[in-house]
Amino acid sequence: MPRFTNVLATLAMLPAVVLGAGAAHAAPTTHFTGTSEQILQRMLDTAAGTSDAALISGRFLGTPYGADTLIGSATEPEQLTVNLQAVDCFTYADYVEALKRADDRDEFLDSLVAVRYRDGDVSFENRKHFFTDWSATAPAVATDVTATISDDAVRVPKNLNAKDSGGVYLPGIPVVARTVSYLPSSSVDADVVSRLRTGDYLGAYASDGGLDVTHVGIFVDSPDGPVFRNASSRSGEDMVVDTALSDYLQTVPGIVVLRPVI
Repeated sequence: MPRFTNVLATLAMLPAVVLGAGAAHAAPTTHFTGTSEQILQRMLDTAAGTSDAALISGRFLGTPYGADTLIGSATEPEQLTVNLQAVDCFTYADYVEALKRADDRDEFLDSLVAVRYRDGDVSFENRKHFFTDWSATAPAVATDVTATISDDAVRVPKNLNAKDSGGVYLPGIPVVARTVSYLPSSSVDADVVSRLRTGDYLGAYASDGGLDVTHVGIFVDSPDGPVFRNASSRSGEDMVVDTALSDYLQTVPGIVVLRPVI
């Protein structure tokens, strides 16, 4: 599910621990849901010192899917939410990317702020609500390589946040004019797949002019072949799973490829 589904999030149903974060800018309220702090420590114990995307993302396999886990909206103060007990496709990407950049709890929180927000400002207005914000916002979390891996990439001007049917997806957030490049699924052949790298983030291109993608996952060149590792809300899955990339491509119009800078 796209990140905009999180904007009306209420307090998570699980018990929470509220702590102060170590971010360099403000001192945002940090909301650890349930046993998330213990899960984080276990992940850090096994992944500290490595930025191996396959290893880190694989630690989440089987984690339940959970929508609307972020706290904050145009009318509710933002909190730096850490929910490792249930993830959607965007929070999953956030946590993987932050873990790649961290050796301890404080580094993880600082990295999560840098990945999820602009200018280190933990606020709803500065949350990176759209997938391509990762490449369009400085300092970039990732580079958009969609047009470099195939000459078949299509460029589409969009007004992100403005629904084709009228109105906006996110009240309180401005409409952003951005040209989005995507690669039609029919063009993703073996040659294109060979140019993907484990750890690349793949977004399912959105036909609506107000969205860049509708879903996000991680490309992994696994021993069983190329897979799309993602927090799936599909019936019968509802967890982080590996889906054969070829199968997933049959369900979406195309992909946007962002390559992390780390």
